Amino acid sequence: MKQTAFDPMSYLPGMERLDSGVMRRVLDAVKGYAPEDFAEDDARRALERDTKGPWELAALLSPGAAPLLEDMAAAARRETRRWFGNGVGLFTPLYIANYCENACSYCGFGSGHRIRRGKLSREDILREAEAIASTGLREILVLTGECRGAAGVEYIGGALALLRAYFSVIGVEIFPLNTEEYRYLRDCGADYVSVYQETYDPARYDEVHPLGPKRSYPYRFDAQERALRGGMRGVAFGSLLGLGDFRADAYAAGLHAYFLQQKYPHAEIAFSFPRLRPFGSDPAPASRILSPLKESDLLQVMLAYRLFLPFAGITLSTRERPGFRDRAAALVATKLSAGVSVGVGGHGEKAKGDPQFQIADGRSVDEVRAMLLEQGMQPVFMDYVRV
Repeated sequence: MKQTAFDPMSYLPGMERLDSGVMRRVLDAVKGYAPEDFAEDDARRALERDTKGPWELAALLSPGAAPLLEDMAAAARRETRRWFGNGVGLFTPLYIANYCENACSYCGFGSGHRIRRGKLSREDILREAEAIASTGLREILVLTGECRGAAGVEYIGGALALLRAYFSVIGVEIFPLNTEEYRYLRDCGADYVSVYQETYDPARYDEVHPLGPKRSYPYRFDAQERALRGGMRGVAFGSLLGLGDFRADAYAAGLHAYFLQQKYPHAEIAFSFPRLRPFGSDPAPASRILSPLKESDLLQVMLAYRLFLPFAGITLSTRERPGFRDRAAALVATKLSAGVSVGVGGHGEKAKGDPQFQIADGRSVDEVRAMLLEQGMQPVFMDYVRV
């Protein structure tokens, strides 16, 4: 049940409005996107063009491009090598809290679930940092549930200030913030922000977010732009593929990144590709998947993004099985997670809170490193130095 009647296109008190026009451009474009209207010949023309814009992205994401997957893979691999060489960055997530005010229907942290909640103390964070750094990793992604009361901006900033002594790159994947709050976290040590719209369809978004501050669609949509205005070096985009029409959501996320890149040409742009995963005692998320996609569909989305924005980073998480991640690393991925725990902590000591979802690739940092070397790739533990 919903807490109150709420228009998902409105804002809650304290939420900063941008009204930059990017959201309207994306929604207008997606409204006219009909993937089935693109034939194989359209996809081939898109693939052969040197410069690719929104039309080419639409064609490459369509069912008509499926027969060209091998050609797309070859072209994407060339672009990856051209822009990134054979290096693949390694990082791990660190969940510092799992308290959440939202009741998202697809997430293990949802407020309606009876799970073990927790957050890391200062001492816990230091133990986690030492354990992760001992693997050689120098990049970390800090995550929380969405609960300002239990794990707010100052708490997150304090964690970043501790972690910056151990890591050269720190990302945050937390609840959306106002511009000045992002500026504060940047000053504490954050380099980039990951925010996933989950689904770009406002009606579906409203359906799966019945409670909590996450109900505001535009506030979440504009998070990356506020982060850039707050001085963050980079931002990451994506949707929870399968929650809505996966082709439409992939098209929307691609355009979202494209329009912001045009507006902020200095920004480092990246994509991630989370798919629904089981959590807790839930055997499968099938009842919440509106648009099922196969691994070949996921690969098509990744290849289309590489060809559309060849300089963008592409991150693949442990939601996917090892064999698929290995193949993606050889073709398009520029960053892989390794040695992953999706509970609260869990690197240095036993996790202090239950996990968000079940991972599919539990390999250690050494195992992922060995896989990359076997494929002739270069594992990258640090590609940025703080001065």
